Amino acid sequence: MNFTTALKAVATAGAMALMMSTAASAVTLQMHNGADPGSIDPHKASGDWENRVIGDYIEGLLTEDAAGDAIAGQAESWDISEDGTVYTFHLRDGITWSDGVPVTAGDFVYAFQRLFNPNTAADYAYLQFPILNSEAINSGEITDFDQLGVKALDDKTLEITLNASTPFFLDALTHYTAFPVPRHLVEKLGDDWTKVENVVGNGPYLIKEWLPGSYVRSEKNPDYYDAANVQIDEVFYNVLEDQAAALNRYRAGEFDILTDFPADQYQWLQDNMAGQAHVQPFLGIYYYVMNQEEGQLLSDIRLREALSISVLRDVIGPDILGTGELPAYGWVPPGTGNYVENAYHPAWADQTYDERVERAKSLLAEAGYGPDHPLTLQLRYNTNDNPKRIAVAISSMWEPLGVKVDLFNAETAVHYDALRAGDFQVGRAGWLLDYNDPSNTLDLLKTGVSQGDSINWGNNYGRFSNDEFDALMVQASSEQDLAKRGEMLAAAEKIAMDEFAAIPIYWYVSKNVVSPKITGFEDNAKDIHRTRWLTKAE
Repeated sequence: MNFTTALKAVATAGAMALMMSTAASAVTLQMHNGADPGSIDPHKASGDWENRVIGDYIEGLLTEDAAGDAIAGQAESWDISEDGTVYTFHLRDGITWSDGVPVTAGDFVYAFQRLFNPNTAADYAYLQFPILNSEAINSGEITDFDQLGVKALDDKTLEITLNASTPFFLDALTHYTAFPVPRHLVEKLGDDWTKVENVVGNGPYLIKEWLPGSYVRSEKNPDYYDAANVQIDEVFYNVLEDQAAALNRYRAGEFDILTDFPADQYQWLQDNMAGQAHVQPFLGIYYYVMNQEEGQLLSDIRLREALSISVLRDVIGPDILGTGELPAYGWVPPGTGNYVENAYHPAWADQTYDERVERAKSLLAEAGYGPDHPLTLQLRYNTNDNPKRIAVAISSMWEPLGVKVDLFNAETAVHYDALRAGDFQVGRAGWLLDYNDPSNTLDLLKTGVSQGDSINWGNNYGRFSNDEFDALMVQASSEQDLAKRGEMLAAAEKIAMDEFAAIPIYWYVSKNVVSPKITGFEDNAKDIHRTRWLTKAE
């Protein structure tokens, strides 16, 4: 056993001892959280594994109920102007940060200004671009932050002005990009405010410990306004990307909830742990991005088309994963609100697979690739059973085209860092809708925001850029007629998919495993399950 392994063993043993010592006096939830959080700062985070932690210790103006629907959070009520562009929020009495400092409307103003500040470089800032002047501030076009459409009328009253009426805005406020941050700490400590010894919260839980690579531990916040109804006293957000190992620990009683599991174990779970596997459709898409920056191999649309049409999506859900995921040919998940009835469906999807393969071969030949000059690509994915299984399957689907694929895997944080940096050719990605509106997925394909001499591409990992697509997205953002807006967004989707902006593979299903000891867990379209709604029978 080397020194690093020994340290990990000691840390794990210490964690287990702590779990056992607290079990007698407190109700402890052991949650499998997948990857290690890259950050617990709401302006620096980007994954659902971070959202689970952040959404428990910080609360926004609105929050989610057990069904994932938007409900009152730090704001107890709000008023909306007749034209739908001005929202006035009234904060609850007595809300405080966990160090006793009051939560004020000024904290929200400061947080939104920090989110849009180009120096923050928040990848998710665009989610709140419906706010007046936010995009211009984020790009550096406007440098006076007082022009942002977020104002504190007094300590308990916040006014937010939008560019135009936005049907999903309240839902968007449940996202962590809209969370307040403690101005008094951020101004004093900078990014160090999220170190465990410094961090404060205003949510139902408070972060007490973070052992990177092992777990984040939070405890119930006694000063939370609804603390009397919070039943779980302590939460361990356990870091473990090996899904098979996570399932083994669940079977051993070490985990209460799994947030994913190996797809090939679904039938075993149904047969041996009936009712504990929760597999439900929800609003999300699993896809591959292709690096389209100028000079990159896949800036050639012929190559992108060949790779996409040769993926046999129909077998992935039922055969490769075994959990019934439906094939995706478009970009907006079925059932998304404020959209058209007949979503994008390309003509090539109705061709036989043999016809598609022949078309792909001819495209490669036209681009100069063939037996004597094979196309060679690196396909990156995060270390996880299911992405590996899919990567192996898709690389085999590309073999008949003469494409040679080098599979490369890395831990989740490292993988997504590479995607953001543009250090890839083809990479696995996924998106879970933050709010029920087609713009939430389509925004992933907008041209990045210029910030000085560089472009912040946000979550547009493939660097797809199309002026007509961007113009339609801007036009749709101010369209008041929801039907017309839906048509504009559908037209934008068609442009992006016809240019093979990415390779949609399947529509997500949530895959949780929940112990019979847990109640209050409700399957929902967002797959968000805040700990405050859960109870556990010891």
